Amino acid sequence: MPPDATIHSAAAQPKAPAAPKDPKDRLIVALDFPSAEQALALADELQGLCRWVKVGMELYYAAGRTVVERLRARGFDVFLDLKLYDIPNTVAGAVRSVSGIGASLLTVHASGGAAMLRAAAEAAHCTGAPKLLAVTVVTSMDAAELAGVGVNDTPSAQALRLALLAKTAGIDGLVCSAEEIVALREAMGPGATLVVPGIRPAGTDAGDQKRVATPADAIACGASMLVVGRPITQADDPAKAAAAILEEMAEPR
Repeated sequence: MPPDATIHSAAAQPKAPAAPKDPKDRLIVALDFPSAEQALALADELQGLCRWVKVGMELYYAAGRTVVERLRARGFDVFLDLKLYDIPNTVAGAVRSVSGIGASLLTVHASGGAAMLRAAAEAAHCTGAPKLLAVTVVTSMDAAELAGVGVNDTPSAQALRLALLAKTAGIDGLVCSAEEIVALREAMGPGATLVVPGIRPAGTDAGDQKRVATPADAIACGASMLVVGRPITQADDPAKAAAAILEEMAEPR
């Protein structure tokens, strides 16, 4: 296991993604583990296969900001997926609190509303702040789930509404399902970062995801980056599983 001797300084500026072409720069592996030790062990298995890892709520709440610093010390860029959603002042404070720890991407919920999104975007102007991504409709929700919370539109229509709200508020990166990529790319423009979870290689179990796609299909539709968790992290050979996904991402369509 590589040492953590050189932790990136808080003043270091994280790298913002800019239309990566190499599949290794487009794959984000979700380190959804309950401890830093498990997450770092998996990250070490993937050294050289991908640049990006995701730290979500499970890992961040268990291990805190130090796990981001330790992953950065190993050379990974970090997608901090906290899905911030609260009153504008609280979300702005949270954005400032995680700025400078080395994360390159940070999520907020677009459904938090225009004022919250604007507050988050303004807070992200501080030194060391990550690029913000607005979560539209999570991939575990379908039309029935949306209806259950009072949204009677399709997931695609709701995602587009929230995407435009985020764009107006100053956030030009989104998290969306593969089903919405084409419409959101047209609405947001070629420079927008579209990060797509719910990725499942052909023939694998969708699990609790409702709106899924294969890696090749998501890339062909215009995804900037893909988030893959269980198909890699729960594989018998995670490195082999990651390599297979990278190969599929690179196939011409």
